Amino acid sequence: MRLTHLLVATTMFATLGIAGARADAPAPEAVVATYADIAEAMYADSLSTAEKLGDAVEALLASPSDATLAAARDAWKAARVPYQQTEALRFGNSLVDDWEGKVNAWPLDEGLIDYVDGTSYGEESDENPLYTLNVIGSTTLQIGPDKVDATVISKELIVNLHEAQEVEANVATGYHVIEFLLWGQDLNGTGPGAGNRPATDFDTANCTGGNCDRRRAYLAAATELLIDDLGEMVVAWDADGDARKDVVGKGPDGGLSTILTGIGSLSYGELAGERIKLGLILHDPEEEHDCFSDNTHNSHFYDQVGMVALYNGSYTRVDGSKVEGPSLAAYAKAKAPEAAARVDQAMADTTAKMTVMKDTADSGKMAYDQMIGPDNAEGNKIIDDVVTALVAQTKAVEGLVTALNLTITVEGSDSLDNPSAVGAN
Repeated sequence: MRLTHLLVATTMFATLGIAGARADAPAPEAVVATYADIAEAMYADSLSTAEKLGDAVEALLASPSDATLAAARDAWKAARVPYQQTEALRFGNSLVDDWEGKVNAWPLDEGLIDYVDGTSYGEESDENPLYTLNVIGSTTLQIGPDKVDATVISKELIVNLHEAQEVEANVATGYHVIEFLLWGQDLNGTGPGAGNRPATDFDTANCTGGNCDRRRAYLAAATELLIDDLGEMVVAWDADGDARKDVVGKGPDGGLSTILTGIGSLSYGELAGERIKLGLILHDPEEEHDCFSDNTHNSHFYDQVGMVALYNGSYTRVDGSKVEGPSLAAYAKAKAPEAAARVDQAMADTTAKMTVMKDTADSGKMAYDQMIGPDNAEGNKIIDDVVTALVAQTKAVEGLVTALNLTITVEGSDSLDNPSAVGAN
């Protein structure tokens, strides 16, 4: 369960009057314009890398092999890099938040989609009557009192199955569905290794896992739908897009508050709490964000990269070019230098802790799911250090909000705010 706590700024810090506080500040309207330009670029990169993923999936389906499956997996990981950098845009922008569940919903009950290992996954769930529906294995689906014709697996079918019966774990679309289809379940627990679906699961001439034609259809539909959905968000942030108009329409203070809401909420409740601390408390690999591919360390790391980019008004695109302009960092430095310095230091500290996590996983020494495992003091500390840094980053953001006389709401998390309640039920 997520909680919220309200941060209301009532006074300006005395730092506004100290030396350096009167330095020229960029206009808030220009800061918000940079934010929107970066948002558009981030989603454009997310779209272009998803299109490359689509090409890799087409190659896999044209000629299923270990090589084409590996290439599709690599393309999926590459597509996650720009998308994860967009995540601070979700909080404070209702249009993005309402849309986000279509592309990045997690965790998912993968038995909804395909065959699973019954020993580890189980046969049923009290919370989800569709826990083992297996769309790929069934041409007729029983959804409550209704029978649904699933003879043809299409984009329309999986859209209608997404969050079926109002169960959030019934994830039928988005990055994590594609991830599951490419990797399969990770049956290694907190031991080494990711999912290991064979390429022959997509080979109708040498089919493993059954229903290879339908699995192919699901993967193709999910990938096409991801591209469609990302295209919508690129349009939403263009010069005449609704998302850009909305944030600009909030006025100078509203726009600045939106930027800080995104950074504060992603840092605290979503990333430090729901995505990291919860899994660490439970030592549960099912709570890791990219649980099939063992890519979680990268997803968390690029969340931080995106927050830094939005704050500093400088985003490096996948082609190496930059989108940059008047920044919130520059505005903060001019208006509240001491609070701004604390944000700069907190962001640097968080990036450093994230880098330790990423380097540890990339080196092959220890994957993220191993780091959160029980009886792993070294790994647990790496992850707890990330949580601590993210919490400090949020506090620094809150201090800046107060110094700038703004108001934001930061999302909370039981994992941070009431850890004794985690797992109580």
